Amino acid sequence: MSERLALPKHSSPRGSARVGRPRREFAGEVEERILVAAAKVFLDRGFEGATIDEIAEEARAGKPTIYARFPRKEALFATVVARKVQENTSPERVASTGSTTEERLKALAEAILERALAPDTLGLMRVTLAEARRFPDLASSVHRMARERGNETIAQLLGERAKSDEMGALPAFAPDRLTATARRFADLILLPIMMRALFGEDLATLRAEIGSHVSQSVEFFLAACKYENKTRDLPE
Repeated sequence: MSERLALPKHSSPRGSARVGRPRREFAGEVEERILVAAAKVFLDRGFEGATIDEIAEEARAGKPTIYARFPRKEALFATVVARKVQENTSPERVASTGSTTEERLKALAEAILERALAPDTLGLMRVTLAEARRFPDLASSVHRMARERGNETIAQLLGERAKSDEMGALPAFAPDRLTATARRFADLILLPIMMRALFGEDLATLRAEIGSHVSQSVEFFLAACKYENKTRDLPE
C-alpha cells in the first residue's frame, strides 16, 4: 500500500443488510453499529486478522453497506481510531473545572489521560503498532491523523481555558501559536504515561500516578510559557 491513507467522505448509503436503500433516519444508527462492531473485531483479531465478513456479521449489516461507506479495510480502521480519538478529547466530555488556568489545565490533562488509558484505546494503539512493519503506510497515516485531530481539539480546549484570565495574554496562547502549544502540552502530559502503558505496565499503578504527574507537568508547562514571555521582553 503506497498511497497515503485518507479518511473516506461518507456518502449516502448505497446498500444494506436488506434489499433496498435504508431509510434516512436509520443511516446514522447503521454506521454506529458498523464502527462499534469494527472496533470489537479489530481489538479481538488485529488488523490483518479482522475480516469484513466478521465485521458485517457482528454489525448485523451487509458487506455492501460497509463498502459503500468504507471502500477499504484500512479506511474503516482509520475511522475507528479517529472516532476513539474524538471521544477521548471531545470538548463536550471534558469538564471545565477550576478557578485558575492551572486548575483548569490540570482538570483537562487528567480527563484526557483517564480516557487515553481506557483498555479499548490502548488496544487500538497496540493494533496499529503491531501492524507497523507489514503496513507502514497504514500505521504512519493513522498515527498522523490521530495526532493531528487530538492536537486540534486540545488547542481548542487550551484556548477556551486560557482566555478567562491573564494566561490568555501570553504569546503561547495566541491564536497562531495554539496548535504548537497544544502539541507540546500533549507531548508533556500524554507521552510518558502512554509509553509505559503500551509496554504493559499495570494500569492501576499508572492511574494512581496521574495526579502527581499532571501536577508537575502542568506547573512545568505554565512556567515555560511564562519564561518565554519574559525572554521576549528582554532588551536585545
